[in-house]
Amino acid sequence: MSLTFDEATFGALNAEGYDEGILPDTLEDSVALISGLAGQGRVLEFAIGTGRVALPLAARGHVVAGIEGAPEMVEKLRAKPGGEALEVLVGDMAEARVPGEFSHAFLVFNTLFNLTTQEAQVRLFANAARHLEPGGSFLVEAFVPDLAGFTNGQRVSTKAMDMESAMIEAATWDAVNQRLDMQRIHISAEGNRLVPLVMRVAAPPEIDLMARLAGLMLEHRWGGWAREPFTADSRMHVSLYRKPAA
Repeated sequence: MSLTFDEATFGALNAEGYDEGILPDTLEDSVALISGLAGQGRVLEFAIGTGRVALPLAARGHVVAGIEGAPEMVEKLRAKPGGEALEVLVGDMAEARVPGEFSHAFLVFNTLFNLTTQEAQVRLFANAARHLEPGGSFLVEAFVPDLAGFTNGQRVSTKAMDMESAMIEAATWDAVNQRLDMQRIHISAEGNRLVPLVMRVAAPPEIDLMARLAGLMLEHRWGGWAREPFTADSRMHVSLYRKPAA
């Protein structure tokens, strides 16, 4: 793809209808786990989006702020009950700085991979560390790379289909740059729509090294939001990193 793609591009392309799209059914478990980890301190969400996680956390009494690359996503958040009350900074999540310190920060739904270079992902971890108070924690959710469905670096799969519509996903894999280029093709009687997605995918050990470079140490890794054990068969991970207390 020739498109220059970052988290702002993702938001601009997906804001309309994002909350009605195909989202994981883990919201309740993810909010519960993050709430328990956050304690009484301030909470920062990188790529806050439409507030899918942040607003339920705020409803539990947490003070939540966010960074978001796409103004279109923030507009959707502001339109929701409680959305106007959240502190949200529009900017590059690898660089933007929200004033003050936070006891907990998080980045979910594979959004780390929306930063399409290793250098940008390293900067994201450094930015997270800058925002944390001593002893603070940073949680990352991401899928585990799995190339089993690819042939000659290509894959086509059906994501949704009924009698009136279909969503097909075509993908290519660049092993040299660890880059996954996808095109989601929505076909219906109303017309066709293309939604591209570009990701720079990293396996858990590389993500751990990014955290180490930022001074953050892996404390826990689970295979899901219900704190399932992480094993060789896990298709995703929820990883918790800690900033030293002193």
